[in-house]
Amino acid sequence: MSRPNTQSMKPATAAKKLDVYLPATPGEFQQNPITRGELEALQADPPQWLKDLRKNGPHPKNLVAAKLGISIAGLARGGVTEALTTEQITALLEEMPEWLVAERESYQNVLREERRLKSQRAEQAR
Repeated sequence: MSRPNTQSMKPATAAKKLDVYLPATPGEFQQNPITRGELEALQADPPQWLKDLRKNGPHPKNLVAAKLGISIAGLARGGVTEALTTEQITALLEEMPEWLVAERESYQNVLREERRLKSQRAEQAR
């Protein structure tokens, strides 16, 4: 008889797939490999710690950047090097410091240019 394949992943990979900041997860999660089945169970029926992390943070940089409407590089240029909580993100959006205004404008310009190039490539492919 063959055993079912129980592929597992590192906690960092699982945290990334769950969109949570690994150092904020429980120690048991950080120290043990996560099987695909366990990951699916966490996604289907998240425990309270996962619900709290997703709601309040701290959030990983990719989510912080998305919530602020800037790139991850823009976070670094703005001096944000750590994960932020939802409360800290809200405070930044209310305060709207000069660097954030500039980064949001820059990011929107990049997105517009990407859309223009995509449209141009689509036209050329016809």
